[in-house]
Amino acid sequence: MAKLGFIGAGNMAGALIKGLIAAKLYKPKEIVASDSVPAQLKKLKKAYKVGGTANNREVVREAQTIVLAVKPQILDQVLAEIQSEVTKAKLFISIAAGVTLRRLENGLGGKARVVRVMPNTPALLGKGIAVVVRGSNAKPKDEKLTVSMFRGVGEALAVKDETLMDPVTGLSGSGPAYVYLFAEALITGGVQAGLDTKVATQLTYQTIEGAVAMLKETGKTPKELRDMVTSPGGTTLAGLSRLAEGGFTDTVVAGVTAATHRSKELGQG
Repeated sequence: MAKLGFIGAGNMAGALIKGLIAAKLYKPKEIVASDSVPAQLKKLKKAYKVGGTANNREVVREAQTIVLAVKPQILDQVLAEIQSEVTKAKLFISIAAGVTLRRLENGLGGKARVVRVMPNTPALLGKGIAVVVRGSNAKPKDEKLTVSMFRGVGEALAVKDETLMDPVTGLSGSGPAYVYLFAEALITGGVQAGLDTKVATQLTYQTIEGAVAMLKETGKTPKELRDMVTSPGGTTLAGLSRLAEGGFTDTVVAGVTAATHRSKELGQG
């Protein structure tokens, strides 16, 4: 019997498999995956030497722990398909954005052990952050196992209140895209100011990386670090003032709020 199964063989499944194997939490022969797209499954099997099948029910039959790594829009269909294979001995881990524990448990017959996770795409480089919450039938050991799995691709933490998962989705789940948009804007600004695109890109990436390092390693708050580089009458103050005029902070907050609301909508099916 495989120890771990994946229904869905997309990027997040691949990232998690890569991290779990690298962390020596699982061996390739202990993992099996399924996907409705043959090319996607073939790519995953070739990259990580794991087992593969086109049959979702077969994954559930074979594995002790099953990761549901499909899009929220098709998850109900998948749950109905595999429900007949569910037993109390199996753990189901869902990474479908917005889909509630109740919806997952009901879709699996009501008695399944379910843990819900919100990861993000930097997991592809082992730099992700995931938040975990367990369902009413799941055990503390299920939560512990799930946290340890996602620490194989970054950081992970557990919460008790499932209602927090929507703002988690709005912040860290969607957050990388906000940073990418900010990076695009910095590059565009640099080019418009006269820099070569290659130079502007290098400056942007290293600036963001350095700023993140300062946030993580100095122990100072974002405001304290911002104040450190903002001199009266200086260039940074001029730039920050213009951002404030454009409603930068309010717009970012509104973006997180909008993504949070969309997560709630997805959870309703």
